[in-house]
Amino acid sequence: MITVNGKKYPHKDGLTVEKLLKEKGYVYPRITVRINGKVIEEEDYSNTIIKKGDQVQCLHLMAGG
Repeated sequence: MITVNGKKYPHKDGLTVEKLLKEKGYVYPRITVRINGKVIEEEDYSNTIIKKGDQVQCLHLMAGG
């Protein structure tokens, strides 16, 4: 298992940040991803593997007025 935004989520071998975002339906153009507190750059989403037990945070960045 991994934890995504405070909730348990099944771990799969080869799960990348990019695959997780697609599975979870995160489609906002501005999103920040942290794994175990470390910010993952967008260009690294496709090659960053999420390991069993990782704590993942996906934060949508929004602005309004």
